[in-house]
Amino acid sequence: MSARAILAVALAGFRERRRRPAYAVVLLAAVGLGYLALPAAGSHWTIVSLGGYRGVYNSAYTGAVAALAGSLWLTVGGFYVVRTALAQDRMSGVRELLAVTRLRSAGYLLGTFLGNLLVLGSMAGVLAVTALVLQLARGESSAVDPSALLLPFVLFTLPVLAVTAALAVFWETVPLLRGGFGNVVWFALAVVGMIAAQSPTAPLGGLGTPALAASLREVMAAQGLPVTEAAIGLMYLDDPPVTFVWGGFPVTAGMVGERALLVACAVVIALVPALWFGRSNAVRSTGDFRRPASAADEITDAQPVAYPRGGVRAGVRFPRLVGGSLRVLLAGVSRWWWAVAAVLFVAALVLPVGAALLLAAWGWPVLVWSRLGMEGRDHGVDALLSACPAPVTRVLAEWVAGVVFTAIVGAGPLLRMVAGADLAGVAAWLAGAVFIPALALALGLVSGAPRLFQAVYLALWWCVVNGLAGLDYLGALAGGPSPLVVSTGAGLLLAAVFTTAAARRMLR
Repeated sequence: MSARAILAVALAGFRERRRRPAYAVVLLAAVGLGYLALPAAGSHWTIVSLGGYRGVYNSAYTGAVAALAGSLWLTVGGFYVVRTALAQDRMSGVRELLAVTRLRSAGYLLGTFLGNLLVLGSMAGVLAVTALVLQLARGESSAVDPSALLLPFVLFTLPVLAVTAALAVFWETVPLLRGGFGNVVWFALAVVGMIAAQSPTAPLGGLGTPALAASLREVMAAQGLPVTEAAIGLMYLDDPPVTFVWGGFPVTAGMVGERALLVACAVVIALVPALWFGRSNAVRSTGDFRRPASAADEITDAQPVAYPRGGVRAGVRFPRLVGGSLRVLLAGVSRWWWAVAAVLFVAALVLPVGAALLLAAWGWPVLVWSRLGMEGRDHGVDALLSACPAPVTRVLAEWVAGVVFTAIVGAGPLLRMVAGADLAGVAAWLAGAVFIPALALALGLVSGAPRLFQAVYLALWWCVVNGLAGLDYLGALAGGPSPLVVSTGAGLLLAAVFTTAAARRMLR
């Protein structure tokens, strides 16, 4: 196993993925998360609260809080950036080149794992810089201690990201997890795992939360402050939290050993697929990686849709274009998928849990919506769709097809609202029906892949499920944004989509 070859694979993967739009999106989201994790002094918001107390914004506290936030966000969101490394090598022909070298499968997987870790680690590095800037901007402490700032990233964030990078490799080597279904499974497992990893009994220190909370409580007790359990998560307090000075947590040999063992476990996870993964499969025409396991794989590997000039400029009727877009959108959807949708439809009519079933009905189609913006290429009909008179018309037809599909899968809750004369619910339903396809179309056209929408929509949906009314885009919660606000958001997304489509055509 050549260390030089492994390092070359890692660096090549890092350079390729840092150029993707999704990398920039997750990076910006990480910076925004750092801003949320360290709200302004005097704010009622905080991400760590111990009975109304928090640490002064010095290097130790800002680094620890930002590191924890990075562990949470980059584990969930960063996974979608790095999880297509093997597929990208297959599509670009790199796999064929590697197949004739001496690099073995284990070395190739290890290099891919290191490339994933470099990508995620670079995001954590940006988050560390954000923490430093915010420490100085908040003005509670101007003394910069680089070791205190970076230590939480080294001990808390990087080991967790190593596990994420390894699982991304593992996901790509299991056919069932390689496509869109794997993206959904990852989101669910990541959310559950993040909750479990904050437990005091989490193995190998979990996210590092137990060690941080214990250290904070010890310092509070030493300063004569009332000691309570630490609450982790963005929360609003009636009164601004009272501050106390915390200089960092003690680093013990046991802690370092646990985190090192966690990294070792990540390496093992990345190498285990070598038992069944063959890097030369791409050369052998019968290999699994030559033929995608499902249509979702094709979606994953998709590139942005091209809109060539010179299409037919007359004779195309918009309703027929919508119908064609709808057929393309639904191509390949299995009977089992429709069976579940039918069960949700009937349940919405007979069960008195309208909001819950609306959430279920508009959570189930996430993989179908994620095709919007790239369906022509995925199904090999992009050349036919190019006959449309104008790109804006074609994109509009695709959005209308998405609205029709959304209305079909959400028809059960709508009929229930109409029967109950719930006009406010109907208005919210209509706003959600136009917003979801607009969001899918915008993210699909921008990223050229379904993963961005799958990650963003699942996170948005999960926030609504957990009662975050401010993000309620379908009217399931009281106190959420009005249908007018949601519809306006859909309109802005569509305007961005139309502008992007027109600009791409002009630049060709």
